[in-house]
Amino acid sequence: MIWTRRGFIRSLSRTALVLSLEDVLKLAVPAQEAAPKGQIGSRPVFEAKARPAPSTIPSPVKGTPLGYSFVDVAKESGLTAKTIYGGEHKNRYLLETTGCGVAFYDYDHDDWLDLFLVNGTRLEGFPKGQEPISRLFKNNRDGTFTDVTAKSGMTRSGWGQGCCVGDYDNDGWNDLFVSYYGQNILYKNHGDGTFTDVTVKAGLAQSKTRWNSGCAFLDYDRDGHLDLFVANYIDFDIKTAPLPEAAGCAYKGIQVACGPPGLDGGKNILYHNNGDGTFTDVSKKAGMWDTIGTYGLSVSVADLDNDGWPDIYVANDSTAATYYQNQKDGTFKDLAIETGIAYSPDGKPQAGMGVSVGDFNRDGQLDIVKTNFAGDTDSLYQNLGDGTFEDHTYLSGLGINTRYLGWGVGFVDLDNDGWLDIFISNGHVYPEVDNSHLDSPYAEHKYVYRNLRTGQFEEVTNQAGSGMTAAVAARGCAFGDFDNDGDMDVVVNCVNSVPQLLRCDSTIMRNWLKIRLVGKKSNRTGVGARITVTARTAEDAESGQGKQPMRQIEEVRSGGSYYSQNDLRVHFGLDKATTVDEVEIVWPSGTKDVLRDLPPNKLYVIEEGGKILKQVAMGSAAKAGL
Repeated sequence: MIWTRRGFIRSLSRTALVLSLEDVLKLAVPAQEAAPKGQIGSRPVFEAKARPAPSTIPSPVKGTPLGYSFVDVAKESGLTAKTIYGGEHKNRYLLETTGCGVAFYDYDHDDWLDLFLVNGTRLEGFPKGQEPISRLFKNNRDGTFTDVTAKSGMTRSGWGQGCCVGDYDNDGWNDLFVSYYGQNILYKNHGDGTFTDVTVKAGLAQSKTRWNSGCAFLDYDRDGHLDLFVANYIDFDIKTAPLPEAAGCAYKGIQVACGPPGLDGGKNILYHNNGDGTFTDVSKKAGMWDTIGTYGLSVSVADLDNDGWPDIYVANDSTAATYYQNQKDGTFKDLAIETGIAYSPDGKPQAGMGVSVGDFNRDGQLDIVKTNFAGDTDSLYQNLGDGTFEDHTYLSGLGINTRYLGWGVGFVDLDNDGWLDIFISNGHVYPEVDNSHLDSPYAEHKYVYRNLRTGQFEEVTNQAGSGMTAAVAARGCAFGDFDNDGDMDVVVNCVNSVPQLLRCDSTIMRNWLKIRLVGKKSNRTGVGARITVTARTAEDAESGQGKQPMRQIEEVRSGGSYYSQNDLRVHFGLDKATTVDEVEIVWPSGTKDVLRDLPPNKLYVIEEGGKILKQVAMGSAAKAGL
């Protein structure tokens, strides 16, 4: 029998052998490069060697033209506001390195995606009235945006981090939560373009300074009201934080900001929605603090074990990732080690940054992709459907890249062929690497991996257009169809620079479907609902036999990527399928709706109960008058 680390740990549960947690970790995790307790240091340096992607499995698409490209249209679209975050060339503290997220946020519900860009600040501060603020941009429906920040009332300044969207009070308007180093903020959407800070009223004020990071709304107890999860990075106080020159913190011989190893990790927070516009902190009793990993950054919520209840996966920096499995009784249990999604294939903790969830191989199970620090690969975990995962990073072809440092990430169907591709935004964490002896630039290009439909991916960055190959210091990114032409675009928030708005220009006429949900018994946003789409080509429909129909699953999800929010309208590429045989929606309430024979290339707004509130032809279908 060949033993694996994960298999050995799982075997313990089948025997009467009982080990302490420390004993299990000694068995599961080999020696690693990390600062001893109490010692301040920079991140562990992992020099994973790139491995070639396996070439034994033939691919129907490898090496063929993409049929799409990305161009950065931020400037002509009116997105010219610079994101300020820490020093331009040197950082004294880790606080200056993390950057911000971004949201494709349809705040006025006109089904044209607006934009919210989180902003930061600098240690030296700014004169009163000149502080950088996060910005809200309204979509003008012509490829341009208008800055409506002042009118909206969302003028908070400070060390902004992540953002997530959901209708916390079920009034029909999606609200916005923004995490900060310092005090978070909950903006209530009034539906008229204005927002009110209801943080204190909602019970979300914090009694101490926290480094809040990734966030997500979720209905963890399925009571119809959106709860809120907020990851926390480090218990950081700038008054006592070590300086690199005093503590000797270095990265490959370069003096850099200290941490996170050696610093105290923050405690993740779970707020329960009381159903009256207020929240209660239930973190401790819900099991949020009973985890191996800490230094939480990005969050993705999904039903990873297919039991109908939302689970939480957290990408942690320099420690084991966290997998909060929902116990269906208001509590969670961290099963990251047992399920095989805590570490790298060789049992090392990784410096996780961003995370995305999706069914990349269309087997009906949700898989995980996670971005990691430079010198390491990104991670791809395949869901085996039995409550465990296998690391497919090298088998899938993602192990060929180790040079760049990943942040925002998404499983996203970029060519509408019905198979999820992978997009990753990159940028080094330390600006000091520029003008150094290291071959590691601060500004880096992105990665685009095409799904070869065989369990493997092909890196196609250089074919994907100037928007992909342009070097930027990227952090958060979000995915959505901002121009409603039927293909998925990307917005990227960059450190100390203007954002990128990457418009996808496609030359391939493939079909697609978009769905926006409106809950009744479930939360109004439909967060946590699972959608299954079954479609087939005209030839298959006529013959009544032949190929199996295309079947895809996805969930409505708040938060994700790195600190960011994707379009809440769920997008499905349909390739050449001309008939959407069936759309099945399983709502958090347990209600199941089935709609049949829907024409493709439309947005469908569907209310719980199966009623189509609106259907809108977009892209080529709109031009054809369909």
